Amino acid sequence: MRKVIGIGETILDVIFENNQPSAAVPGGSVFNGIVSLGRMGVDVRFVSETGNDHVGKIILRFMEENNIPTDHVNVFPDGKSPVSLAFLNEKNDAEYIFYKEYPKQRLDVIYPQINEDDIVIFGSFYALNPVLRDKMTELLELARERKAIIYYDPNFRSTHKDQAMRLTPIIIENLEYADIVRGSNEDFFYMYGMKDVDKVYKDKIKFYCPNFIYTSGENCISLRSNRLSKEYTVAPIETVSTIGAGDNFNAGIIFGLLKYGVRYRDLDTINEETWDKIIQCGKDFSAEVCCSLNNSVSKDFATKYPNE
Repeated sequence: MRKVIGIGETILDVIFENNQPSAAVPGGSVFNGIVSLGRMGVDVRFVSETGNDHVGKIILRFMEENNIPTDHVNVFPDGKSPVSLAFLNEKNDAEYIFYKEYPKQRLDVIYPQINEDDIVIFGSFYALNPVLRDKMTELLELARERKAIIYYDPNFRSTHKDQAMRLTPIIIENLEYADIVRGSNEDFFYMYGMKDVDKVYKDKIKFYCPNFIYTSGENCISLRSNRLSKEYTVAPIETVSTIGAGDNFNAGIIFGLLKYGVRYRDLDTINEETWDKIIQCGKDFSAEVCCSLNNSVSKDFATKYPNE
């Protein structure tokens, strides 16, 4: 059975509506998608770290409840588990404040077994952090060597835009590792000051990774590959929270790659019909998550979603 392996942070998201806390849910960009895939019955592994404190225990219990083994999570004895405050605006988009206190020793973990055609997902500042770089490249080298599909979501926030120039060599290295890149219009604006999808693809992505999916909120989704250039419309929905929208779009795309049997050797030859079905999975997962304060698809959605 093919596995999906994620590497990223775990964090407790405390969500505020009208400046009052209304929910506290375990989150983290890659983690949110891994939770959804775990609920969908996919064999998942997650490489991360958390503190030996109350928040850490909430996260580990949550992982166990969602079919995610905790074997690859470093529970550090000193330092505190990270927490984020997410303030929803009138469009139900979030503005974040992060509280983090990590120890000096990071990610002291044993990596999961990686096999050909497994899928490895990484991204966010976690994939750029110089402190974690050696650990990150170790996993990515292993994935490349074993012919796993590597999926990269830069998820580059405005808080890091002043560091974009300095981080460019690491971003490029991540793009070189990737077999599929999925980024939002905001990511590329904060990284490069660019918003035009074709310019982003031609100038910044194509040379390193030919398969590119570009999302822009409720606007269209753009797909670029060696064989295809296509736009997909997004149906309007009433949102409750958009916090996990991009993370679960990623989960849907990965679910689609598994569902429609796309293997490492097929990456350069995926036809239009298959891409259409894969993108639809991304749209379905993303829309589902926007309808609640949860960061991942609901268990009800997981049981009803067609698996074959």
